[in-house]
Amino acid sequence: MRTAIVTDTNSGISIEKAKELGIFIVPMPVIIGENTYLEHQTITHAELYRAMRQHLDISSSQPSPGFVTDLWDSILASGYDEIVYIPMSSGLSGSCQSAAMLAKDYNGKVFVVDNHRISVTQETSVYDAKHLAESGFSAARIKERLEKHAYDASIYISVDSLEYLKKGGRITPAAAAFATVINLKPVLTIQGDKLDSFAKMRGMKLCEKKMIEAMQKDIETRFSDIPHTQLVIATAGTFENPADAEHWRQTVQNAFPDYDIRYSPLSCSIACHTGINAAGAGVVRIEKR
Repeated sequence: MRTAIVTDTNSGISIEKAKELGIFIVPMPVIIGENTYLEHQTITHAELYRAMRQHLDISSSQPSPGFVTDLWDSILASGYDEIVYIPMSSGLSGSCQSAAMLAKDYNGKVFVVDNHRISVTQETSVYDAKHLAESGFSAARIKERLEKHAYDASIYISVDSLEYLKKGGRITPAAAAFATVINLKPVLTIQGDKLDSFAKMRGMKLCEKKMIEAMQKDIETRFSDIPHTQLVIATAGTFENPADAEHWRQTVQNAFPDYDIRYSPLSCSIACHTGINAAGAGVVRIEKR
């Protein structure tokens, strides 16, 4: 059986990287004003950040059903027997449920994984799926395995600007104004399904410290029975300045010297909600290699 692995750009995997790895990518739509763009195809991070600097109306959307099914059809027509599709968490978007409905028309050839991941944790799920497929696992078994370990992951995000959280209705205008005056920054977390408030700190430096402490606690408690070799720690963000991104990566590297810490830009679709200069990090269980 030839099993194709498909994900969306919220995984942080670029189209170029996907081609290199033999993975298929669904670009997530970004809406600026009345225009819709596709990540990695018709909009870049720099272009999105410029629009944010102009305080334009920005939002994200689900991929169109036609785009998704056309991609699945082309994959199956090219010689693959089945597909594992790993979209962003169902707790953060309706795209997973939409894909599951579409998959019902494919007679057991498309398996949609809902393992509640996004960004760096979704990325590791994709690599796990690829590894399992190459090891001879069927699409059904890959789905089962990924969903079994769905909650072996944590994400923490610190948001520098409250503008887009306010626009998205996640924080009231009054609370945003008060927090801005006293330099109060939220630390948000994803522990499976949804984006929740974790802490509020004065300034991004204290937010960074709080996120590192939270990951250390997760490793010592929730993930204490998982071997070091099966844990990945990764950083992400919406930094305009590459030096700021490297500083955040190195800060986390210094806190976890036994791990190889990497950095990935948050997808444009996620940036629509976090705004510019957000910092994120995650710890996640991976399959044995």
